[in-house]
This record gives sequence, structure tokens and C-alpha cells, in this order.
Amino acid sequence: MMRSSLRLRDIPGFSIDRVALAAGNDPEVLRLENLDTDLPPPDSAIQATRQAAGNDDANSYLPFTGSLALRETLSEHLQKLAGRRYDPSSEIVITCGGTEGMLDALLAVTDPGDEVVLTDPTYAGMTNRVRLVGAVPRLVPFVVDNNRWRLDIDALRRAVTDRTRVMFLMSPSMPSGGILTRADWEVVAELCAKHSLWLLYNSAIERIRFEGLPYYHPATHPGLRDQTIIIGSVSKEYRMIGWRVGWVAGPISIMPDVAKAHIYNVVTVTGIAQEAARAALLSPESELKSCVAEWERRRNVVLSQLDGYRVVIPDGGWSLLIDVSRLGLDSATASRLLLEKGKIAATPMKHWGEVNGDRYIRFVYSNETVERLGTIRERVKRAVG
Repeated sequence: MMRSSLRLRDIPGFSIDRVALAAGNDPEVLRLENLDTDLPPPDSAIQATRQAAGNDDANSYLPFTGSLALRETLSEHLQKLAGRRYDPSSEIVITCGGTEGMLDALLAVTDPGDEVVLTDPTYAGMTNRVRLVGAVPRLVPFVVDNNRWRLDIDALRRAVTDRTRVMFLMSPSMPSGGILTRADWEVVAELCAKHSLWLLYNSAIERIRFEGLPYYHPATHPGLRDQTIIIGSVSKEYRMIGWRVGWVAGPISIMPDVAKAHIYNVVTVTGIAQEAARAALLSPESELKSCVAEWERRRNVVLSQLDGYRVVIPDGGWSLLIDVSRLGLDSATASRLLLEKGKIAATPMKHWGEVNGDRYIRFVYSNETVERLGTIRERVKRAVG
């Protein structure tokens, strides 16, 4: 009998699409299972998409690492956020979303058996890409402190061994919305310097922060400037999920290998989408601030609706986690009951963490209106009491 590859043996499938399939097209179901949003992309990006559809330059494989115009615009964008200039010609690669960028970067900086430190919980797409390249995830738990997520610094220190090669971190983190503080990044910088580690920084939702929390980019830290590889995209902050445009930016010492992984993975990014991504990056920052204010308003409605349940407050991002273990449920059972009895589609977190995994379900608040989110309490009560 022919056998399949062993590399996929311990990698579970996503539960998001299974929940979505079960929810079907029922208009009464609250769609809280997937990281979508109904807030539109910048109008300039939509116009650029239409114009690029008839542009012969956009209908090409070249350049393999992305259009020079987009890389130049991205270099200016990162200069503002990270405080350093990345050379458009040699230190930036355009990828098919941030998710492809993750795999390319991991292929460039790890060998099979190397260990990669991530938070617990974290986006399953990060953890399982570590496994996909043959590396070993080491999860460091967030702890709940004053009903908010806080990184366990002592556990972070203990997680680093002589096999560790990479810190793979995100702030705000998905799915928790936990934010790493400046003090957290100081420890990360210390550990990266002491153990010669790369920092892979997933910046997908870095500016989606609530309650005026300050923005801090780790590459601005002197100890991380030459060890940070930035992975980003236009999917979340610019609401352009379907365009699938992301990037990897980092030091010249590693980027040729990232480019090699990208080229032999997908060759190039859709040219039409690259034109739109450039337009989005040039759009006024006020548009993002307006969207962040709306997502914060929706988060607050959900928190109010779930008063009395064990909910950890997210400091940013598009989702929050509910501890269903207090109700005597695991995440899969809670997800099933919520859909069957409450008409809420919510994703179980079983494979998204070890300490903070199966006890939680995720509610995404970015894709439903305030009015519909205002029905959550009655739905949850009907489903799980």
C-alpha cells in the first residue's frame, strides 16, 4: 500500500472551515468563526485593482520577488513603523499573503529538529507551519492577569534551549488579542542576543490596538534590529483578505534565502493584487484609525453581552476567547452547542494551544454589526446556560 508523507501525520486540519460548513448560509447564524471583516478595503485599492486588470505589466511573472514600486512603497511604510530602512532591491520579498511569508521565513532560518518558541495560544497557522518545515514548536503560555493576557516571562526564559533557533511572535497575538509590552520585548531582545536567535515577527495586526495602547515595533530595539524578520500583509489592517498580498522584510544576510524559498514555492504574487496593495499602503492612516475604533466598539459590545462569563479581554485584534471549561465543556462541544442551539458559529481552540487550547472557544467580532452582536447574550444563554 502506498503511504503518505509522515511530515503531515501530527498536523491537524483547521476547524474553522468545518464550523463554517456546518453553519451553511443560514442568515440567522452569527458568523463569529472566521477572521473576516465587513469593513471595506480602501477605495483607492479597489480602483487600483480595476485599473491593473488591463495593465500588461501586471500580467507577468516578473519580478519574482514583487514589483519594485510595491517594494519601494513598502520600504517607506516600514521606515515609519520599524525605524529603519529596508532596501527594496535586496531586503524585501512580496509574498502571497503573510501566511506564505511565514513558511518562506521558517524554511530560511530552521533545519529539521530545531526548536521555535511561540506563545500559547497562538494562531494555528503559525504553529503548524513550524511543524511543516520539520521544526519543533515550544509553546510559552499567556497567563490571565486582571482579566487580560500577560506573557509568562519566566516560562519564556525556560523555553529557550540549545536547540532553539527562532522566536516566532505576534503582537497583538491571534487569537487572544494579547499584546507584548515594551518590557516583554526587552526580554526577547536579551534572549535573542544571548542565544543567537532570529525573531520572526508576525505584524499582521500590529496597529489594531484598543484603549489608546501605545504602538511598539520590536525592530526599533537596538538589540533586535539585525535579528528581526518582519512578516506582514494587507489582509487585516487594510481589510484586503482576498487579495493575498504580504511581505517579508529583514537583514540582507538572510533575505536571499527567503527569496529562494518564495520563488520555488509560488514564483510570484498576483500582479493585479500588488497594484492594489501599493494603493492601500499609500491610503490615509485615518482610514485605519476609523476601522480600529469600530472594531473596538464591537469588542466592547461583545464584552458587555458576555458579562458574567469567563472572557479574557483582548487588547487588540479581531477576536476574543471564552473559557468554556468553567461551564464543564470542551471547546468542540461548546462550539457544537452554540451553533445548534444559539445559532452562533464559533471556532474551538483545541489545536491552538496546550495550556490555553481546548478550554477556549473564539468569537470573532470584526465581521458582524453592533446590532447583531447585541444578540449574543440571549444566544449563548440558550446554548450553554
